[in-house]
Amino acid sequence: MPAYTSRPKFPSLNALKAFEAAARHQSFTKAAQELHVTAGAIAQQIKLLEDWLGCPLFQRSAQGIKLTPEAQQALPPLSAAFDQLSAAVSHLRQVNTPTEISIAALPSVALLWLSPRLPALSSAFPEHYFSVTAMEQPPNFRREPYDLAVFYVRDAPEGMVRIGLGRDELFPVCAPRLLAQAQSNGQHWSSLRLLHDTIWRNYWQLWLDEARVPGVQPATGAEFSLYSMARQAAIDGAGVLMGRSSLIDDALQHGLLVPVSELRVPAPDELSILLPDSAPSSAQFRPLVSRLQALAGQPATQA
Repeated sequence: MPAYTSRPKFPSLNALKAFEAAARHQSFTKAAQELHVTAGAIAQQIKLLEDWLGCPLFQRSAQGIKLTPEAQQALPPLSAAFDQLSAAVSHLRQVNTPTEISIAALPSVALLWLSPRLPALSSAFPEHYFSVTAMEQPPNFRREPYDLAVFYVRDAPEGMVRIGLGRDELFPVCAPRLLAQAQSNGQHWSSLRLLHDTIWRNYWQLWLDEARVPGVQPATGAEFSLYSMARQAAIDGAGVLMGRSSLIDDALQHGLLVPVSELRVPAPDELSILLPDSAPSSAQFRPLVSRLQALAGQPATQA
């Protein structure tokens, strides 16, 4: 009669993912951002893995975390294993849903730039359907099931190809009636309340350094966590917003917003399409990239 013995248990896959991400980033916080969990959850999973192994994986101090020598040796093969696992899953997804194109985009880009262009994309590529996910940072194409991404970046992140869609111009805008009201009262626009996007709050100072408009206090005003909310507040007449041309051009064309100054300053980053750096992926999506470039008013170039 055969004898059955219990096999050694394997550590939790979630714990291994948490360790690999934290070790790669040298940060629990950045690992949490990548895996869309809290830093506390990362710490808990790593503690479970350390208990299972019976040894520490990180040296913890007030200055941060540092990998132990044993963990440093384990990281490269573990990262390679997760890359292979992700590639296998991506292949299965492409085989079973070949008509889906999954796009990751900054929330403001997804709502204000990409969504209005989706009907044109669907018309140009009727054999595909497009899924859009809003996120704050570009995805890791080796780990996350996205085909391409659209973000404001300066340089191509590691493992990606960047195709620029044109650099934005920064200039202050507000609702026409708000500007007219200020002018009828003998006020300069600089007396109006400033509106800020949290991430791009320093862009007011960037513009003011060139404009040298007296009396404007860039540290004051209302702050919004989403640019779309700040834009709507400007349209509603709540104040003056530092506009990004790619995100407000439609509002300008429809007369919902007007510039309050003729000075325009180049943005420090550029709206860009991001693709995996593998040649097959770049070639596969070349027609889509060309169409997006055309929709952005840019000449098509090869991906």
